[in-house]
Amino acid sequence: MREQRHYHRPNDKRARATTPVAAVGDRVPLTIRKLGVHGQGIGYFKHKVCFVPGALPQEVVVATITKVHPHYLEGAIHRLRKTSRHRVEPRDNYAGIAGGFELENLAYDQQLKFKRQVVLDALDKYKPHAYKKFDIRPTLPSPKQYGYRNKAQFQVRQIDGHVAAGLYKANSHDLVDMKDCAVQMPATTQVIRTVTQLIEDLQIPVYDETNHSGIIKTLVVREAKESGQCQLTFITNTPKLIHKHQLITQIQQQLPAVVSIMQNVNPGDTPLIWGDKMIHLAGDEYLTESLMGLDFRLSARSFLQLNPYQTETLYEEAAKALDLKSDDVLVDAYAGVGTIGLSLASRVKQVYGMETIPEAVTDANANAQLNGISNATYEGGAAEELLPKWQNGGKNFNALVVDPPRTGLDRQLIKTILQVKPAKFAYVSCDMATLARDLTQLTRAYRVEYIQPVDMMPQTPRCEAVVKLTRR
Repeated sequence: MREQRHYHRPNDKRARATTPVAAVGDRVPLTIRKLGVHGQGIGYFKHKVCFVPGALPQEVVVATITKVHPHYLEGAIHRLRKTSRHRVEPRDNYAGIAGGFELENLAYDQQLKFKRQVVLDALDKYKPHAYKKFDIRPTLPSPKQYGYRNKAQFQVRQIDGHVAAGLYKANSHDLVDMKDCAVQMPATTQVIRTVTQLIEDLQIPVYDETNHSGIIKTLVVREAKESGQCQLTFITNTPKLIHKHQLITQIQQQLPAVVSIMQNVNPGDTPLIWGDKMIHLAGDEYLTESLMGLDFRLSARSFLQLNPYQTETLYEEAAKALDLKSDDVLVDAYAGVGTIGLSLASRVKQVYGMETIPEAVTDANANAQLNGISNATYEGGAAEELLPKWQNGGKNFNALVVDPPRTGLDRQLIKTILQVKPAKFAYVSCDMATLARDLTQLTRAYRVEYIQPVDMMPQTPRCEAVVKLTRR
């Protein structure tokens, strides 16, 4: 008797997803359906997703395939067959080339709609409890769409025999030399360009990624909106900075707005911008900025929102979500230099804050003293470790504000929050995916009253949001 054989029919959907439908260099027609989370246009070619930076919804393009992946394609616009009525002319030549300008070709009112949609899409992906009933409010616009960015963090490399400073092209380490930048506050780019020329004139070696040699890797400039003063930080491959005295003398002569010059040492090939060692070169060790009627001292590594024109709006939204009263005790987690907690200290009985960067903790306590605030204290450490410690030590609180990095809340911190269950809770998020992920856990004990998107970074796909949570 012949052996009976069983044949399994391949999964058509899986086979279709992994079968090559195009090769690099092919030109394919696409109708752009929507924007992806990173601001790129999304179309479909033979049922396969194709991401096309710079393409806008409802546009018909001919795209040149640049990369082929098992489940999706990447392309670049070869020709626009049909142009969106919302397309505008970018101010920067770098739009569509370097990161940070992804939406500069999209009308601003449509950028605001897109950022609200990013919140909706993230919720639909992670599906926290009752997410379809969440009140997702229209995005609050920034009062300035250009010239708002108070910090420039430009890589320094040599291109064609000249020192260049700028940002990388998307998904590469190819540097785009930026002579100007429309989204930056003007003094930041002026300082970058002047210092770049000084580095070239003094023949200070810049970092070479091929052999990890050279000295200067990155220039970081922060500008204070109220005073116009700047802090300059050289991020270097070695502690040695040749021609240091000539360099500092020229900076002080040519750039009187630079009141603080620092050096950060970050040796070798690393994805991290900052190293652990800070060296004070000249001027003050910090920069002072004014927000919410308070002065804040900022060390070089301290976090501050990049859009000072919109920061007060963000913090006021956090205050609204908390609905604070004079007898409330507020915990300010991920506190940075204390900007949120100190701006709310006059509305509550006590503020306790924590931060993992030691310089930021020092700044936060100094800022409390600087502003005559006696009911706010800050401690170094992770929120997930300090909250239980404070609870056990008798530091009871009923209000919590969190403003975590893009990675979202630590898992252990979420467990602690669900155990403590503060009555008033505001979540300030800069990443909608990790926010939606965290809400899947937090909605076990909390109800989302509303989510208020706030546009902190016009011309980019990045969005912030303030979430009001109340105990279920």
